[in-house]
Amino acid sequence: MNRLVAAERALRSAAPHQVVDVLREVLCSQYEAQDVACLMADYGLTVLQPVSGSPHTAEPVPVHGSAAGRAFGAQEPFVEDHEDGRVRVHLPVTVRGDRLGVLSVTLPSAAEAGQLAELAEVARALGHELVVAERDTDLYLRARRADRLTLAAEMQWQLLPARSCSGPEYALGAQLEPAYAIFGDNFDWSASADRLMLYITNGMGEGIEASLLTSLGINALRNARRAGIPIADQAALADQAVYAHYRGRAYLSVLMLDLELSTGRMQVVDAGSPQMLRVRDRTVTAVPFEQQLPLGMFEETDYVAQEFTLRPGDRLVFVSDGVYAVAAPGGEQYGERALTRAIASAGLLPAAEVPAAVLRELTGHRGRPQPDDDALVVCLDWFGKQSAS
Repeated sequence: MNRLVAAERALRSAAPHQVVDVLREVLCSQYEAQDVACLMADYGLTVLQPVSGSPHTAEPVPVHGSAAGRAFGAQEPFVEDHEDGRVRVHLPVTVRGDRLGVLSVTLPSAAEAGQLAELAEVARALGHELVVAERDTDLYLRARRADRLTLAAEMQWQLLPARSCSGPEYALGAQLEPAYAIFGDNFDWSASADRLMLYITNGMGEGIEASLLTSLGINALRNARRAGIPIADQAALADQAVYAHYRGRAYLSVLMLDLELSTGRMQVVDAGSPQMLRVRDRTVTAVPFEQQLPLGMFEETDYVAQEFTLRPGDRLVFVSDGVYAVAAPGGEQYGERALTRAIASAGLLPAAEVPAAVLRELTGHRGRPQPDDDALVVCLDWFGKQSAS
């Protein structure tokens, strides 16, 4: 039997909590691997945590400045040579653009091109099995956290889709901080054959109350979206759901986008505080929309979608008020000018890495590691419809 087929078959038949252990056995027997480790990116995207039966018993690997981190960041295999002739191959574990972590394999000698390509396929297959296995075990979710989550953060992370996603026409990346003690910011997206829908939300309040409000709003939006309702009507129905529960005492700010993949035309509903900036021809500009009332502020609010068109090569960056309104120790706000500089300096990075780069700049401006509010950054790169060759 082909050893790649054997590895894939073993992954599919493994019990959810034994996926990594089974893969280790196959790689040792079929590829003469001497050591195998699966490292998961933590929620803050600062370290790669080894998957083990007892969480936090193995040393985490920093994303920045490590060999495994290089494979994770570049999304390309990275080979680390040892003096005794052995090599350690670090392979990105990624599913449809979502960067889960790294598979590290120690081999007795240098890997040939064909062997390296096979191991890269094994890492991709591992990613798909980890996504499925997470439905039935907490093992891999525990490996994603470098610290304990607050209950509010646990609720928020369970709402989120992947942190990155890609298709032929687009690439998406998002990051939310503080990763382990979230207030009320959130993002959601859904792709189909012809559309991409994206929501950036900011719920008022803190802790559990903010998480409950955000959960209600996001699920109301999903319920309307999955019924095939246009984006303005999605906002209206979610507005009614939030108002019916809170009677105007709490509300949810949201920026909603419905992107037609064949043309780049978007419909936008701006109902609150999240903002959008566009990078076109290396120039960063804020894109204002007609602001409408946040969801749940008043009873039976009507919403209107505005039109906006993307060009191939455009980059959109969405930020919450925890980014553009954050104050430095001297009191000055981060503001549009500093945000524009941060976005411009990340111009060569792929969409999945832009949010973390902008948030690192924000931490420097804030002058302290922990923010007073959520900071959410989402990046959308638009490539346009790819013509068949």
